[in-house]
Amino acid sequence: IKPGEKIPLDGTVLTGESQLDTSPLTGESRPRPARPGDAILAGSINLTTALTVRVTRLFKEASIVKILDMVQNAAARKAKTEKFITTFARYYTPAVVGAAALIALAPPLLTGADFQTWIYRALVLLVISCPCALVISIPLGYFGGIGRASRHGILVKGSNFLDALARVKTVVFDKTGTLTQGVFDVEQVVTANGHSKDQLLAFAAAAELHSSHPIGASIVRAFTAQGGHIAPDSVADHTVLAGHGVRARWHGREIVVGNDALLHHEKIAHDICAVEGTVAHVSIDGSYAGHILIGDRLKPGARQAMDDLRAQGVARLVMLTGDNQCAAEQVAHALNLDQFHAGLLPEDKVRLFEQIAGEADHNGKVAFVGDGINDAPVLARADVGVAMGALGSDAAIETADVVLMTDAPGKIAEAIAIARHTRRIVWQNIVMALTVKGIFVVLGTFGLASMWEAVFADMGTAVAAVLNATRSLK
Repeated sequence: IKPGEKIPLDGTVLTGESQLDTSPLTGESRPRPARPGDAILAGSINLTTALTVRVTRLFKEASIVKILDMVQNAAARKAKTEKFITTFARYYTPAVVGAAALIALAPPLLTGADFQTWIYRALVLLVISCPCALVISIPLGYFGGIGRASRHGILVKGSNFLDALARVKTVVFDKTGTLTQGVFDVEQVVTANGHSKDQLLAFAAAAELHSSHPIGASIVRAFTAQGGHIAPDSVADHTVLAGHGVRARWHGREIVVGNDALLHHEKIAHDICAVEGTVAHVSIDGSYAGHILIGDRLKPGARQAMDDLRAQGVARLVMLTGDNQCAAEQVAHALNLDQFHAGLLPEDKVRLFEQIAGEADHNGKVAFVGDGINDAPVLARADVGVAMGALGSDAAIETADVVLMTDAPGKIAEAIAIARHTRRIVWQNIVMALTVKGIFVVLGTFGLASMWEAVFADMGTAVAAVLNATRSLK
């Protein structure tokens, strides 16, 4: 793929190092580096150096195709306002025709009035009562809002979710990878019961060697960086203890690496961590060996994003995390969150989220922001499920109602701002159309409006509403 060419299919870089313009997918203008082994997506533009790429997906399975399908299918999911106007027009039109017939016939038949005068008034009523301004401008307004959001790397699956997003009053966050960078580093190794730091790190790395968890990967990475090596077949009986840690055997020794809850469950006496951070406790043959302090930094702009959400009218910011109390408290304090819950298993997150949703104002919606995979049960229960940093993640695109194609926390406030701007425009059109039509219906019925005035009022209102709806694109 030469410089200046579009990436035609999803793939993995084999040779070459370049910069990619991913703005067609993410809305971000800053180029993204591409090196051997990196996954790249169709729709990006190669900027600097030729790349050799191995294709990993057919075109019909590419992320860009799924994104386009999602945007195109958004029209099928209508907001309540949009549904109401469609239903209203279905009954409103026959009612207006009946009213016009009544106006044309009743006065001449009952009072002997002039047929021509009342038929003229009935025709004026029919012209002015046409619901075009509502039926055209409201779907156009929502479609414009969805289009504007997609240009900024925010994919909304339907106008119903855009409408719900505009009414969000409570936002619940996952921590790792959502508010923090999710890139862990070993910061400190603290030993106990006569073990050395190198020995403790080696045993922990052996236990985590086959783990896919980011914390486990950071421990293995730290051990490897020191020149250590563990043969994969030397680790036996590796077991993942969901939400707690891992257990494995290495060189005949049983190793347990995990959180406080795991060691309590195993009845292993251990130190109580009083430091701020994520801690992985290590036990060897049932005896406490020490702990490893793992660091995870806040994402740039996370605090500003929280301030922006409050400025948008979000009243409550909550964090749910499986991390320990110390690490969670540090993040919650740094971001000025209203509430946080730590040490949660996936089922605990669901239970607490349902409790938070039950406490929310009935007029306000509750959004959950997570990674779209591990938090799928909570995303499914939220009024609006938002998956952050979902570029290339099929699971996130399928699960969430709103997909943020980058992992910038500021995109959440931006999405709510777009949704509220769109909702204001929609209601402006509703009020304008109904007010103008209401006035001219009364004037036309009493013979105070001519046919040309009715035509001008009807078409003028429709054109004004459509032009106003296009503001949702900007």
